Amino acid sequence: MKLKNKLITLVVAFLAAISFALPSQVNAALNGIDVSSNNYGIDVSRVPADFAIVKATEGTGYVNPQFQTNAQQTLSSGKKLGIYHFLNAGDPIPQAEAFVKQVRPYIGKAVLGLDFEDTNYSKVQNANGVVNAKRWLDYVYQQTGVRPWIYMSLSAENGLSWPADVIANYGIWIAQYNSYNPVYGYQPRDLFGSIKQWPSMTAFQYSSMGYLSGWGQNLDLSVFYGDRNTWDKYAAANGSTAPVTPVPSQPAESNVASDTDYAQSGVFKPSTTVNIRTGAGTGYTAVGSYVPGESLVYDHVYIRGSYVWARYLSYSGRYHYVALGVNGGESYGSRSSGYTSPVSHTYYTVRSGDSFWSIASKYGISMYTLAANNGKSIYSVIHPGESLYIR
Repeated sequence: MKLKNKLITLVVAFLAAISFALPSQVNAALNGIDVSSNNYGIDVSRVPADFAIVKATEGTGYVNPQFQTNAQQTLSSGKKLGIYHFLNAGDPIPQAEAFVKQVRPYIGKAVLGLDFEDTNYSKVQNANGVVNAKRWLDYVYQQTGVRPWIYMSLSAENGLSWPADVIANYGIWIAQYNSYNPVYGYQPRDLFGSIKQWPSMTAFQYSSMGYLSGWGQNLDLSVFYGDRNTWDKYAAANGSTAPVTPVPSQPAESNVASDTDYAQSGVFKPSTTVNIRTGAGTGYTAVGSYVPGESLVYDHVYIRGSYVWARYLSYSGRYHYVALGVNGGESYGSRSSGYTSPVSHTYYTVRSGDSFWSIASKYGISMYTLAANNGKSIYSVIHPGESLYIR
């Protein structure tokens, strides 16, 4: 999947996160690829990825000749599967019918998606295109019980007027590239800028120039902000509303200066899943999450709008933020003040579904450093129950 108008941006990569106690699980993200006939000949089973999203159809008459092969390779190698349609201008219902016909065998097994981008032969990023995208999404949901994602550039999310029910019911997969330079291995980064209408991204495609073992040409690289269970919820054909974000939804809040803040150090233990953000506000990018059983050490508290936020320093040397709870209302966990972090080494016990990237992102270190610390490469296989040295 290629955006025709790529955004050239400067990026500061913020990685998550810090914890004084070993986490009971990692719930940060999955990393993966998307493929089409542009990647003709690829064997997805040989490429390291947590997921692969495969192009099935475009318009009303095109079926990707590699669709079935790549979809089966994805499932047989234990990866999570996604399948998408490339929207063309014109009536979206025949396009949706063509897509549903192809994906029937995979309903309940795959996330479904709509690629919403302009080409030199088809312009959809306009008011009429928004109407057509909604009609396509609604039709596919009605026919399959699966609520698809919609893929678009940040400018399309910011600049077009999206209906409230599209925002509420369909997750968004944002594409933005910081450069055309090669990216070796998975190196997710923060979005430059922010989404304006959806509460958060479901997935983020951050490079079209990724290089991974098992394939000698460039690949699109994406990060999904959820775990394997969250992916399965998006794929489920149960007729329920799919989560727009893998963590509890929170009201939109502008990135303005904090109303009140004060210096306080302590330990926060969440009782529900909370986002890790790059600033004290829901408008900032979510780069991961903490779940019940995990802990973090904070050094400052902000009261901003409807929420109370804690700031903490990650191992990468950059500050991140989590919501402690609603200002004057619900608490998202317990906290104690006056904590002094002990000096010790940190180890992590691998769980099913973990990868070097997901573990490294939780601790704010490079996955290459993590692998090297344990005498491995990023392509080495890690097994549940294995103990990895963090720092």
